[in-house]
Amino acid sequence: MTQIRPQPGIMEIALYQGGGASIAGQEKPLKLSSNENPFGPGPRAVEAVQAAAGAMHLYPSTDHADLRAAIGEVHGLDPDRIICGVGSDEIITFLCQAYAGPGDEVLYTEHGFLMYKISALAAGATPVVAPERERIVDVDAILDRVTSRTRLVFIANPNNPTGTMIGGNEVARLAAGLPANCLLVLDGAYAEYVDGFDGGAALVDGRDNVVMTRTFSKIYGLGGLRVGWGYAPRAVIDVLNRVRGPFNLSTLALAGAEAAVRDTDYVDHCRAVNTAQRTRLAAGMAALGFPSDPSEGNFILCRMGDEATASAADAHLKAKGIIVRLVAGYGLPDCIRITVGSEDDVTRVLDAMADFGGAT
Repeated sequence: MTQIRPQPGIMEIALYQGGGASIAGQEKPLKLSSNENPFGPGPRAVEAVQAAAGAMHLYPSTDHADLRAAIGEVHGLDPDRIICGVGSDEIITFLCQAYAGPGDEVLYTEHGFLMYKISALAAGATPVVAPERERIVDVDAILDRVTSRTRLVFIANPNNPTGTMIGGNEVARLAAGLPANCLLVLDGAYAEYVDGFDGGAALVDGRDNVVMTRTFSKIYGLGGLRVGWGYAPRAVIDVLNRVRGPFNLSTLALAGAEAAVRDTDYVDHCRAVNTAQRTRLAAGMAALGFPSDPSEGNFILCRMGDEATASAADAHLKAKGIIVRLVAGYGLPDCIRITVGSEDDVTRVLDAMADFGGAT
């Protein structure tokens, strides 16, 4: 028998399952399972990637200076306090790799993003779960579970898959309540869908124990390029850059992301459409007997009543050529998560679910 063994924690990791992308026998299903922008990337991002394609034989920038400068300019942030990664997932991995290990604890909420647990285990740390209050982050419950071993606390705001959000005062109270040797990480993957929201950037500026992560995979429509970024105190950025690979982002990814972040008109358009269609989808599903909490993301989480009904609805929608997301892996077996699509996409979902409601 082999004596080769992985590091402790690795075999406890359940393989991450992304949203489904295909249905047997259907050529072009409507994919509403991964919270992707239904309009895809903006035209400026597409043009920038096409223009950069001829330079694929050259190594990309190691410091991402142009992209960091663009992010800083658009968001009013110090570029020297920005780090870029392969999606915000990689920034989460860097944080666990750099600040947590055997004997340490990484804390997150019960319906939080699965990568928090995965990255904690990969670093050899112990994941700890705090309960939520009716699918909303509960600051007191988090603070109750903080110990002398807690090194990182992750919250997504807005949260995935619930879509719920807590206010800035509560986030600040959480940051103030953590021990001096613990970082609060604000995952802002869906921050751009909240009009006027800075994702927690001001709190990062005002404290030395807060980190913000963001992504280009959602409202910017660049999930296939895999670009994310983080904003943190300079000391934290210095640490994270020591574990970051020198060429972690490709030339195409850098070009596309820089053009995307500067195309603020496209972002504004996508946000406006999402807000209108999210309201319509949520109201339509509620009228059919499937309510959801107020969502601040580009998806809604419908409560179907029980696990059997959620599974039946998923199967019914697949039969209609529509892919949504079952979220039992997030501790929500009685729910389905539906990405907000275009106006036509929402109509198609509601028409399909009207048939399901009639059948039940």
